[in-house]
Amino acid sequence: MRRLLADVTPLRESPAFRRLWIGNGLSSIGTQLTVVAVSLEVYDLTRSTLAVGLLGIVALAPLVVAGLYGGAIADAHDRRTVALASSAVLWLVTIGIAAQAWLRLDSLWVLYALIAVQSAAAGINGSARSAIVPRLVRPALLPAANALSMIVMGLGTTVGPLLAGVLVANIGYGWTYTIDVVTFTASLWALVRLPALPPQGPVHRAGNRTVLEGFSFLGSRPNLRMTFLVDMSAMVFAMPRALLPAMGAVWLGGAQQTAGILLASIAAGSFLAALFSGPLGNVRRQGLAVVWSITLWGAAIAALGGAVLAGGRHAHDGGVSPWLAGAVAALVVAGVADSISSVFRSTILQAATPDHLRGRLQGIFVVVVTGGPRLGDVFAGGTGQAFGEGLAAVIGGALCIAAVWALAAWQRGFVAYDARNPVP
Repeated sequence: MRRLLADVTPLRESPAFRRLWIGNGLSSIGTQLTVVAVSLEVYDLTRSTLAVGLLGIVALAPLVVAGLYGGAIADAHDRRTVALASSAVLWLVTIGIAAQAWLRLDSLWVLYALIAVQSAAAGINGSARSAIVPRLVRPALLPAANALSMIVMGLGTTVGPLLAGVLVANIGYGWTYTIDVVTFTASLWALVRLPALPPQGPVHRAGNRTVLEGFSFLGSRPNLRMTFLVDMSAMVFAMPRALLPAMGAVWLGGAQQTAGILLASIAAGSFLAALFSGPLGNVRRQGLAVVWSITLWGAAIAALGGAVLAGGRHAHDGGVSPWLAGAVAALVVAGVADSISSVFRSTILQAATPDHLRGRLQGIFVVVVTGGPRLGDVFAGGTGQAFGEGLAAVIGGALCIAAVWALAAWQRGFVAYDARNPVP
């Protein structure tokens, strides 16, 4: 059992990493409350899956710009300062989201504007935070550190969606967002306690040239490039998030609480995979593990669609479909696959990138891992509107599997990637 459980050596060896880990864990629950509550509020205002999916388009442009330039800023300045400043902006935006709910503005455009600003700040923040981790732990512990990060992320995305559905239904949006305002202070505390993290190696002023240097490096490193391409295959074609409000309201029954349960199921799978991640540190063929993990993700999302279609519509019978259990099981498996893929993709990127370029590469990574699901929201919202939510999930899962194996056939070196010789 000890060999199966997550390796906690990074927490023992690095007090700074331990504080960052605790702060992220406490704040992640509140963050997920807001993520889920915003999608539910948009659906309540519009009764449109497409409007929920358009949250992705609203957030995408600021995320791309801020993520790319945020990475360059993180390479040119103290990463602790960059992370702390962008976290303060995120905290203020969360206050704004809570305020619009308390004031009962009921404005879709106000929500869209706040999400756009939040996305820009998150792009900078994610670039800096991800580039910090390799400075806090030794290289051999990067898989363990990434798995530990997935534990707190999985915990937040399990508890957060479950609570969001219950809280929105019982105490409303205002109090739900306010809880996020309070819990986010834990993240600020962790960053304040970090040591100074000035840049190492050659330092250049952040700008267009330094952003292009990051792309140039990525373009010439096929294994690093593949970590982005395979993830985009999964997130664009098989991200079910925009489908879940309608699955709860129309297909499976239970409305907001069912949507929260479904989202929490993905997170529960991620949490379980990270909790029992001990053997992952022994995996050498990390590229092959990523390909199979994403294959499992696509199959699980297709199974979700099958469960929804098998259950039929339950919008007006007041009950919950017995196929909800099948949908939950499929999403738990999807969460396991996503966690394993994330651990290895992050490890490959961190191990094979020089420190003076990590901020920029992490900036591109943030754009992909955050922007991909946003594009996925639009794809899922559009296909859900056209074909129904169940069939949309089946189509997306099948396209994901086809895309990842086409990429693996194109870049065979990625399948052969050896963790003991991290060639970018």
